[in-house]
Amino acid sequence: MRVGSFVLAAQFPGQGQGEALHRALRIGEVAEESGLDSVWLAEHHFVPYGVCPSAATFAAFLLGRTRRIRVGTAVSVLPTQHPVALGEQAALLHLTSGGRFTLGVGRGGPWVDLEVFGKDIGAYENGFPESLDLLLEWLRKPRVGASGERYDFREVAVVPRPDEALSGPAGPEVVVACTSPASVRLAAERGLPMLLGMHVGDEEKAEMVAFWRSSALAAGHAPDAVRSAGHVSAGVAQVADRGAQAAETLLKAMPGWLKQGLDAHVTVDGRERRMRDPLAYTEMLCGIHPVGTPRLCADRLAATAERTGITRFALLMEGSGDLAATEENVRRLGAEVLPQLG
Repeated sequence: MRVGSFVLAAQFPGQGQGEALHRALRIGEVAEESGLDSVWLAEHHFVPYGVCPSAATFAAFLLGRTRRIRVGTAVSVLPTQHPVALGEQAALLHLTSGGRFTLGVGRGGPWVDLEVFGKDIGAYENGFPESLDLLLEWLRKPRVGASGERYDFREVAVVPRPDEALSGPAGPEVVVACTSPASVRLAAERGLPMLLGMHVGDEEKAEMVAFWRSSALAAGHAPDAVRSAGHVSAGVAQVADRGAQAAETLLKAMPGWLKQGLDAHVTVDGRERRMRDPLAYTEMLCGIHPVGTPRLCADRLAATAERTGITRFALLMEGSGDLAATEENVRRLGAEVLPQLG
C-alpha cells in the first residue's frame, strides 16, 4: 500500500496566499521526512479553494527540494493549456528527477479560466480526448504532428525525449482524474490509471474500478496490466488521540474554507451551479475517510483497499488550516498509521 499527501494549497479565511503556499511546501517536505510515498499537487485559478495555479511548476520546485518522494500533479487541467507545452514540462521533470514525477491530468470544469486563457467551452465539453491523445503521443514518440479539430501543426521533434532518461522508467507515469463513466472509459481505453476524488465513497469507487477493468479489457489491454493498474484514491486524513477530536478539528476549519473557496468559482457560460453544503460535506468526509485515531485511520485505509482494489492513496492533510497542526498530522500519519498497514 502506498500512501501520499494530496496538497490543495488551501487559503483558509483570514490567511494570505503566501501562507497557504508555504504550508503546501512544508507538507511535501514533511511527507518525505515521514516516509510517505508521494505528494499530489492540485491546480486552481482565481479562487481561494486552492492558490497554486500551476501544479507542474510547484512539482518542479518540490522535486528540487526532495530526494526520494514521488511528486505528481492532481491535476494539470488540459483544457486550459496546450498539451505539447504540458508534455514538454512533464518530460523535463521526468528526466531531471530520475523518474519521480507523475503527470495527473483532468478535464477541469466550465469555469471562467477557459475565457481567460483564450479557450472556448468546447475545450471543456468535447476537447479533452484530443488533447489527451496528443499529450500521450508527445510522451511516447520521437516526432509528433497533429491534424485534429483543435490542434493542427507540422511534424516536429520531441525535445527532450522522455525515453532518454538515464535512470528510471522510459517516460513519466500518466493518470487521469475520472468523475463520470465517459472519463472512466476514456482512461481505460488508453490503459491509464484513474485518480478518483475524495467526494465519493468506497462503493462508487469500486464500481468505477470495475467499469474501468471491463472497458480496458474490451479495448484489448492485457489482463495482467489491467489487474495491476495503479489507480489512486483521494481522501481526507486527520489523526488524533480520539476520533471526536479529529473530526472536531476539521469541522471547525473546513466549512469556512469550503464556502469561501467554492463560492468563488464562476462559470464561463453562466450555467447554474449546484453547491454542496460545506458543513454537511465536511461531516461526510469525516465519516468515510481516515479521520480519527491511528487505528481507525489504518482500518479505513485497509477497508478502502479491500473494497475497491485501490492501494494508492492521496490524502488531504491540511484540513485544520494551521501550519503546525498540519505538520504534526503528516508526521503522525507516517509514524503511527503507516506501520499498521504493513
